[in-house]
Amino acid sequence: MSSLAKDERSSADEKQIQASQLEDADISSATTPPYELNADEERKLWRKVDMRLMPIMSLMYLLSFLDRGNIGNAKLEGITTQLNLTGNKYNIALTMFFIPYCIFECPAKYISLCHPHLFWKFIYLFFVIQPCSESIQTIQWFAANRWLPGIMILWGLIMTLMGLVKTYPQLVGVRVCLGIAEAGLFPGVVYYLSLWYPRHMLQYRVGLFFGAATLAGAFSGLLAFGIGYMGGTKGLEGWSWIFILEGIATIVVAVAALFILVDFPDTAKFLTQEERAFIIWRKKYDNSSVGEEENFAPRHVWAAFADWQVWLHILVYMSIVAPLYGITLFLPTIIKDFGYDTPISQLLTVPPYVVATIVLLVFAHFSDKLKIRSPFILAGLVMCLIGFAINISNAPSGVKYFGTFFCVAGSYAAFPGIVCWLGNNLAGQYKRGVGMALHIGIGNLSGAIASNIYRTQDSPRFILGHGLELMFVGIGFITLPIVLLLYKRINHQRDEVERLAHERGEKLQYSAQELRELGDRAPDFRYTY
Repeated sequence: MSSLAKDERSSADEKQIQASQLEDADISSATTPPYELNADEERKLWRKVDMRLMPIMSLMYLLSFLDRGNIGNAKLEGITTQLNLTGNKYNIALTMFFIPYCIFECPAKYISLCHPHLFWKFIYLFFVIQPCSESIQTIQWFAANRWLPGIMILWGLIMTLMGLVKTYPQLVGVRVCLGIAEAGLFPGVVYYLSLWYPRHMLQYRVGLFFGAATLAGAFSGLLAFGIGYMGGTKGLEGWSWIFILEGIATIVVAVAALFILVDFPDTAKFLTQEERAFIIWRKKYDNSSVGEEENFAPRHVWAAFADWQVWLHILVYMSIVAPLYGITLFLPTIIKDFGYDTPISQLLTVPPYVVATIVLLVFAHFSDKLKIRSPFILAGLVMCLIGFAINISNAPSGVKYFGTFFCVAGSYAAFPGIVCWLGNNLAGQYKRGVGMALHIGIGNLSGAIASNIYRTQDSPRFILGHGLELMFVGIGFITLPIVLLLYKRINHQRDEVERLAHERGEKLQYSAQELRELGDRAPDFRYTY
């Protein structure tokens, strides 16, 4: 054998040994954290992260939900009369938020994942907020402490301007702009949290975050009750002041968020170097024994589009989101049609949201503790079924008001579980990001439908609206068991393959890189129920 051949063979053997060592290191890293923490120290670490991230995130989403839903309170304060919103004009104004909101969620997520500079160039050129910073180039995904407050400042300005509209076309135009501006917040924040927290710690955090939306329903009624007395101040009606004051509050919180928000664990200065290393390790090996793939490639986008999970989960999502938006946008109107005056109707919207917040947090706590999602989503669907069945009936007003508690609590409490369920079962950071954007973006089209089903001519029973909400709930009752059975079947098949391989003394023939590329299709991945 020639000297050259020997050298080539020696080099090939050396590369094989190195590859084997790297794979062994990957598997070893999955079980050995770079920094040891006992149970008490780990609890303190996550509490430290919670205290830094959750209050500001929750406040941001509270204002987001407040700003998109306060038009329901403005309706009671005279916006329909002053802007001559006759026929279905009010419903169209509601719909024109959801269409751009759904369309722009996927592009917003793509920019935030892959091209963070595009957002800042756009802001700099057209809104002159700040130039694109070179420091953004050092962040792998998107600068959360710039992207999220940036879009919040934008929609706060739009919300403030909504209080100054004088005609129906102006209202529709501003609602379109509001939908575009808010599109990037929810998928961005959920994805952001999924990069901090392990998958079976996520729902409680999303529950805390989304619980702010539930509280927004309560605050909306209280604020509208108080602001309504400003009608006539500076020549503006009470509904105008609802938009203006809540828009200003949004801008103030967004500016504060610029200084409070941090980016990702590897750049979080409020953590020690050891704490950062532990969180990165915990997340990296949360879904797989060899970690997740971290480099973006176009195939991640196509993998999300081609995954059966995404499309079935969209139907489950719609089954809860349509009731959620339907009850949020029309609860003040529904309660007023029970025979109460405007101030009392505004106040009566508060108790259902308070109860919903409690139920939401209870569901989220036990869902993470038990590491299951579907039973709590099913419980939310059952509550919605009871609530809308009561309201479509001929029951007395007091009983129907009791039914609204089930509608609000069921839809809001189930929502974090739906979002986390898909997030838990998509492996690979970019596939998860695109899949969740599709999930939320397309699923929110049901909000556009919900905006048009409660018609003025159908009051006080709103048989069409409540009936269609029950239809969406029925879709959930059909789709959720299908998803659950498919997950159980795939997990069982993978368990059997692993068991047979173990009995034969065989090892699965996949390299660490191949397992990363397979993501949730890898033989060692198990779906969450």
